[in-house]
Amino acid sequence: MYLEFLILACTIYILAPSNVRGRVDYISNPKRQEHLYAVYQTDGSTPEFWKNLARENRQDFTASGTKGRCIEGRELIIALPENFVDYPPEAVVRLFGEYFHSRYGVECCAALHHNKAKTNYHIHLVFSEREMLKEPQIKTATRNMFYNEKGKHVRTKKEILDADGNIREGCRIIPKGEIYESHIFAAKKEHFKSKVFTREAKENYTNLINEYVKEKSKKLSVFQPGSVYLATKKMGKNNPKAAEIKADNAVRQEWNRTVDVALVEGVPEKKILEVKRTEITDKISQSIKENGRQPGFFRMILTGAVKFLMEYIQKLRISSKPKLEIDIQEFKQMENLKYRLDNQLKVIRQAESVELPRLEKDLKDIIGFFKGKEKKEAQKKIDQCKERIKKQKDELHILVKKSGYPNVQKFMDGYRTAYKIVEQYKKELEVWKQKTGQNDIQPDKKKSVLERLKENEKRVKERERPKSLNKQKKHDWLDR
Repeated sequence: MYLEFLILACTIYILAPSNVRGRVDYISNPKRQEHLYAVYQTDGSTPEFWKNLARENRQDFTASGTKGRCIEGRELIIALPENFVDYPPEAVVRLFGEYFHSRYGVECCAALHHNKAKTNYHIHLVFSEREMLKEPQIKTATRNMFYNEKGKHVRTKKEILDADGNIREGCRIIPKGEIYESHIFAAKKEHFKSKVFTREAKENYTNLINEYVKEKSKKLSVFQPGSVYLATKKMGKNNPKAAEIKADNAVRQEWNRTVDVALVEGVPEKKILEVKRTEITDKISQSIKENGRQPGFFRMILTGAVKFLMEYIQKLRISSKPKLEIDIQEFKQMENLKYRLDNQLKVIRQAESVELPRLEKDLKDIIGFFKGKEKKEAQKKIDQCKERIKKQKDELHILVKKSGYPNVQKFMDGYRTAYKIVEQYKKELEVWKQKTGQNDIQPDKKKSVLERLKENEKRVKERERPKSLNKQKKHDWLDR
């Protein structure tokens, strides 16, 4: 049994082996592997460790009374880009093993392989879900203890005897003073069973791989749920549904190609997601309800969705989106300067229309032969106000001069021309939106996808990489 996690250019599997000792031997034994290049084991990853881990897992599984099979460990299978063959195998397998051990603190064994055809370079990484205890937990019987055929503890000896008074086959007695239970491992980490761990395994190892992929075009990317794209499926070896999966992947890839065209043509992501939901997700759900899971229906629905999206693209091409013939950033700078000029004009208007008339009225109201001093003071305030108004008007010229315009006239001529162009563009854009049905699409005010991906990648790298690796240059670690 395995869970598959799809990556656009890389695949990671998680296996749950029921024979962890055998699995470790299988991946690391040269006699059992045709193309085994290197093996890495943590200090505690000894044969005795895996033996004890298997024993305690089976012991706890039996005591729990759970049906099915006992999971003794976990395993990652990580596909590597072929350029990793250029790095020393010992360094590659050590990088991936130490990365896992540093992050999760459990013992692991990693092995670097090629398949028989040498077309799949990959790492098997078997790990324990449990940490070893610093001090073993040992429980000693304070009285005789009785266990039935199922391994369940019962209270009295009578409960394990047959009609003749003999102990039934499969039942057992642990005498007083003997050890009836011992633990050298902590409980299993539930995190390894969670979706959070599967997401971490996918994202963190993809980021780690990308650090050593030198060509940008060959770097891997993680498939994100809710993406405009559809993930393709891994067929695996000797899969009886290989033909069906191949056919499904073909239509999925055709959808992804059409999405790429749509994005370049300028179709908003929100519109593509809307088409994906209404033409694929909703219709598949309805089809499953009415007809069950029919592969042919899935491909038919997907083919219809591709056609629908292509028709939408054609619609956009017929009615091409209007283009703004001026630099929008330059216009925004002009608007900012016009805003500052308008504010300065408000200050001038306040002084000319309110403050100066009030001062002149105050001067006229001063009447009398002995009011010379008051008149002189009032006239002084008027002169000061007029001088301030002159400076405020000079500030209009200074503002446009600082912004690179020779004078206010040149700036206003340019601003009025640009304003008309922008207003005409807005009208044409509104008409285009109405024709193409994009009137409800709102511009994304958040950071671009690439900015968010770069920030997230940088944050993950700094947080997740082992301290020992952070101290070394990017490629030095594998080049040794």
